[in-house]
Amino acid sequence: MTWEYFNGAPLLVGIMPKQHPEVLQTAATLAARLAAPLVCAYVDEASYLVEWDPARSAHRLSRHPDTDDDMLALATELKAQVQATVDKLPSDGGPLEWSFRTLTGDPARALGQLAAEVNAPMIIVGTSERGFSHRLSEALNGSVGTWLSRHQSRPVLVVPYRMPAHEDRP
Repeated sequence: MTWEYFNGAPLLVGIMPKQHPEVLQTAATLAARLAAPLVCAYVDEASYLVEWDPARSAHRLSRHPDTDDDMLALATELKAQVQATVDKLPSDGGPLEWSFRTLTGDPARALGQLAAEVNAPMIIVGTSERGFSHRLSEALNGSVGTWLSRHQSRPVLVVPYRMPAHEDRP
């Protein structure tokens, strides 16, 4: 893989509420160093899109991000986190171009599909959260990073916690 492989193509990072900040910081720093745009994607596992036509409103069973107040509030919060992270970057090469996408369904499959759509040369995700409920969820649903690395051809960067596992998270 050469440097030109990244030239102009956006990097894709999966983000979520209360995610450890290293994921977004690493993705933004890497995108800035490569002079690549950054696509930040949040996947809502609890919702799905039954039917959507831009000319009409969403189907009554759908939970579309444009019509869901909770989703709009969450998207606003996540966008603010992205902007705050981008604002902390050194402005050597100019401002980092970034965008935000809200997806639905299985996170790994949604991120893989979006990566294909935007032709992202790399997908960046974080390690799963610590704690029993997160371990149980990963046991049932699998790891997003593992699924991505096994089922699509793009490199996957899995950003670990910087805090050792034996220390409590603040």
